[in-house]
Amino acid sequence: MGLSSILQQFLEQVTIMFHPTTISILAIFFFSGIFYLLRKHNKKSNDGSNINQLKLPPSPPKIPIIGNIHQLGPLLHQSFYHLSNKYGPLMLLALGKRSILIVSSAEMATQIVKNHDLIFANRLTVKASRVIFCAGNDIALAPYGDYWRKVRKFCVLELLSIKRVQSFTFIREEEVDKVVSTITQSSKQRDTINLSEILFTMSNTIIFRCSLGDNFNKEHTDRFMGLIRKAATLLESFSFEDIFPLLKWMDNLTGFNGKLRRTSQELDVFFNQVIDDHLLSKSQVDHKDKDDKRNLMDLLLLHAAKDNLDLTRDNIKGIILDMFIGGSDTTATSIEWTMAELIKNPELMKKAQEEVRRVVGNKNKVEEQDINHMDYLKCIVKESLRLHPPLPVLIGRVSSASAKIGGYDIPPNTGVLLNAWAIQRDPKLWDKPLEFCPGRFKNNLVDFKGQDFQLIPFGSGRRGCPGMAFGLAVVEFVLANLLHRFDWELPGGANGEGLDMTDGLGITVNRKTPLRVVPILVHSVTS
Repeated sequence: MGLSSILQQFLEQVTIMFHPTTISILAIFFFSGIFYLLRKHNKKSNDGSNINQLKLPPSPPKIPIIGNIHQLGPLLHQSFYHLSNKYGPLMLLALGKRSILIVSSAEMATQIVKNHDLIFANRLTVKASRVIFCAGNDIALAPYGDYWRKVRKFCVLELLSIKRVQSFTFIREEEVDKVVSTITQSSKQRDTINLSEILFTMSNTIIFRCSLGDNFNKEHTDRFMGLIRKAATLLESFSFEDIFPLLKWMDNLTGFNGKLRRTSQELDVFFNQVIDDHLLSKSQVDHKDKDDKRNLMDLLLLHAAKDNLDLTRDNIKGIILDMFIGGSDTTATSIEWTMAELIKNPELMKKAQEEVRRVVGNKNKVEEQDINHMDYLKCIVKESLRLHPPLPVLIGRVSSASAKIGGYDIPPNTGVLLNAWAIQRDPKLWDKPLEFCPGRFKNNLVDFKGQDFQLIPFGSGRRGCPGMAFGLAVVEFVLANLLHRFDWELPGGANGEGLDMTDGLGITVNRKTPLRVVPILVHSVTS
């Protein structure tokens, strides 16, 4: 959803740029670059003197036009980590025309999102996000101001409150029951299942039902999920305008602009239809006894009128898209990485299963209130989020004024990327930081709610993730059920220690290879 994903896509595409069919594009790129340098030279007398007087953070050597892009690999969180080890926890990179501050320590992150949170309250957006999210009409990317404060407050107190998350318990239970039933059938045949695929489908379905309700057939649902996948792909795609503004016309030649326009229009058509259907639905009648069954679309439409929120259709579209693009993949990825770590560490898996089965006792299934008594499970989730944050580089920010961070001058309009992956593996903060050790959180008050800056998988400050409670409810409940009902093996009886734990690519960093496992139904538990 930010510049980091754009850069990843650019670095992937660079590897194919020397195909014969792209030589003409390279030539155009070269001569446009010369024009860019000439313009930069002409402007230097106007703005260069001020910059030279500032004490800027250290930076690796740059190449004209592209800046530091050549020093980055497709896994940006790892590239930032290695460069920061050499240049420091505050590092300034030139990514094309844009200056980006990379933050790789808890101390520097604290200064950004706590001491100077207001200066860095605006989001660093890219072309695709501005089009898909209707120029910041959502929550995640909206400019800091009256609209954002009003809608954020509504989300925290109503849309994504603890009470509202609890009201969706029946949806989580129904969808997890379906997953357990599917896995049970596979276990009877000793079949290998693609657990990654199962988890991603389930996560999308839960968010779909919570957001839009149940009044949709499979064709309608599949259509929308297809649009979400298109939107997510575009958010990760390379746009010349984001990095080389003078070459923005190239986005027409590559077809990027056309795909972006068509996807946005299709989403508009879909949401207009959904909104019209909800407005005609009886669920909009304000009966208190129906309030617990309202979905997020119901609530947005109801309170837009009731509480004078002044929400337009674009606002509603953006907020619902936040739930899907920001919530579905991250939730599934968190469960996927946690299960992979437990399979890789059978002693930890056994300890977790013993706790879950002890708490559930003779009951046939896990109930959500049981989770409150599963302390070790909560430690496991914390450790998984520490070692494998779904968004290793948090959604970018941008400075609205000058700031002094770590003794360095940060000019206005500087992009800021917090490398949570590096911070959460810092050996100065964590003992054995590369090992999966859930026990480190036993009797440890460090939490991921935004006050402990060594653990920030959900961000922190004003722009911290408002959907944390929603996502955690799914992660913990799904994990408890998977551990309660089944034992787990790798295909062919392979040793878990050799399980591939390589990061994949994308906004959300899931596993490079899908998690294929053999579930074994625990026979003492009736299905």
